[in-house]
Amino acid sequence: MSRLILDAPRQTRPTASAALELLKPITWFAPMWAFGCGAISARSSAPADGSDVFWIVIAGIVLSGPLLCGASQAVNDWFDRHVDAINEPQRPIPSGRMPGRSGLYLAIVWTLLSLLVAALFGPWVLVAAIAGCGLAWAYSAPPFRLKRNGWWGNAAVAIAYEGLAWFTGAAVVAGGLPDGRIILLAGLYSIGAHGIMTLNDFKSVEGDTALGVRTLPVQYGVTTAAILACVVMLTPQLLVVALLFLWSAPIYALIVAGLIVAQLALMRRLLAAPRERAPWYNATGTSLYVAGMMVSAFAVSSVIGG
Repeated sequence: MSRLILDAPRQTRPTASAALELLKPITWFAPMWAFGCGAISARSSAPADGSDVFWIVIAGIVLSGPLLCGASQAVNDWFDRHVDAINEPQRPIPSGRMPGRSGLYLAIVWTLLSLLVAALFGPWVLVAAIAGCGLAWAYSAPPFRLKRNGWWGNAAVAIAYEGLAWFTGAAVVAGGLPDGRIILLAGLYSIGAHGIMTLNDFKSVEGDTALGVRTLPVQYGVTTAAILACVVMLTPQLLVVALLFLWSAPIYALIVAGLIVAQLALMRRLLAAPRERAPWYNATGTSLYVAGMMVSAFAVSSVIGG
């Protein structure tokens, strides 16, 4: 299979389908969901004449997913092209469907386009977009290449895909700097997302070890890394429950607590065979985690509006 791809005639121009594949639409959901949580959390802060908020939110979702997330994926594919030539030769760059430096040019243009669109939403959204793009390039590109260490790399992705996306959604709807409680929730769910990123590293332990990529499973072993991931996912959620009680939103707090109890039951099964069951947990436990994000968004919106 890979030999047939590598031996295929090299193209001289990139195709639209290859460019779209480079932007990895399947990865856009996480930041788009977080953006939606941010938008909902700030809905009570929307300007009184916010009749155009719906369309502004739609544009913001495009910014967080196809633009900002797409740019980060293009950056990652360009700087991973030599690794992909071995592990995934069918990817657009190693297969020749994005010939020459077209992959790099797309990453640069998409980053600049993202920042241009972000600037239209105001200074706080632009600041968040600059931070997100900076993390995306630092994650993949030398000299930082944060992805080579599980602590730094996963933190960069978690902050960009969860915290900054949530902040951006809130800033778009509020028309400025969001309420401090919203920012606090965004930060807590960013920390928890670090654990979710760790689960994605279980599938490539041998390859990461050979390439010197020090993911948490490589550094500490699969079992210890799985325990760390669970602790990192649970702790911020418990703090969210405490905050919701403190902010007089007990019903929302109990719902989030119920989602945590369900995650604990799933984590017990995950820890029995973390490497084999990480994809299963991503489809189940992670879904409960992001559901809690949305519940918390409605909660803080009711608190601010009340």
